[in-house]
Amino acid sequence: VRGQGVVRKGVARALRWFGLLEPARQAELRWRMGQPRALPDAVILGAQKSGTSSLHEYLTQHPDVIAPLRKEIHYFDLNLARGEEWYRAHFGRVDEPGLNLDSSPYYLFHPAVPRRLHALLPAAKLVVLLRDPVRRAYSHYWHECDKRRETLGFEDAIDAEPGRVDAAHARLAAGTLERSREHQHFSYLARGRYAEQLERWFEVFPRERFHIVRFEDLAREPLDTLNETLAFLGLPPAPSVSLEARNTRRYPPMAAGTEARLRSHFEPHNRRLEALLSRPMGW
Repeated sequence: VRGQGVVRKGVARALRWFGLLEPARQAELRWRMGQPRALPDAVILGAQKSGTSSLHEYLTQHPDVIAPLRKEIHYFDLNLARGEEWYRAHFGRVDEPGLNLDSSPYYLFHPAVPRRLHALLPAAKLVVLLRDPVRRAYSHYWHECDKRRETLGFEDAIDAEPGRVDAAHARLAAGTLERSREHQHFSYLARGRYAEQLERWFEVFPRERFHIVRFEDLAREPLDTLNETLAFLGLPPAPSVSLEARNTRRYPPMAAGTEARLRSHFEPHNRRLEALLSRPMGW
């Protein structure tokens, strides 16, 4: 399994270089549909900009983990209408030994995903990565700027967030809206109110089905954090792994006044999270 994953990544890099990666993926997806394909055994739910790409990369180097056709499948949030056969086509064959993994960091925040995911994957193991919400919000903002989706300054963007996001969040939860660009991309503060999100998940999945990882622990002790996650997934420790961090970037420092404002905003939400998880988070 691991050798196949290495070959797949090498081929993907070559195709990406020539601008052929997405057409090749779509062709392989069409070929896979209709085959007896498995569903994922475990899902990395998010949070966005909290180390999901790094943890996914570390896990898929393990010989007992089957890498999906692409990292962010976004089935339960953006692609539900494509159907179960389309979703299964991203994973290994039903007779292929190994753990299948879906990693889509919008799942944690999207209000309709917990019940959708439970309906199809009631026995799934769920991994959640959480990061200092102030740092997460700022990293998220610069990610959207890099993608040329965000045109506002950071302070203006967080001021505009309720008008951009709140109504869409309610409609997504009610099932009267299929998707929202603003909800997905401009939810800088809302995505850092973690207790609100986890409470929705805890309503439909037992807590022992969750493994909570702090981004700060993953950054400081990646191998220990990886092996703790593997143990949760019922897999042996990683025999060897490249621990290069993924999706890192540099950006200007946050203004001191803005940081103080966000620290104050998140303070009650962080304490609520600590009470919910019965553990200190250090933020």
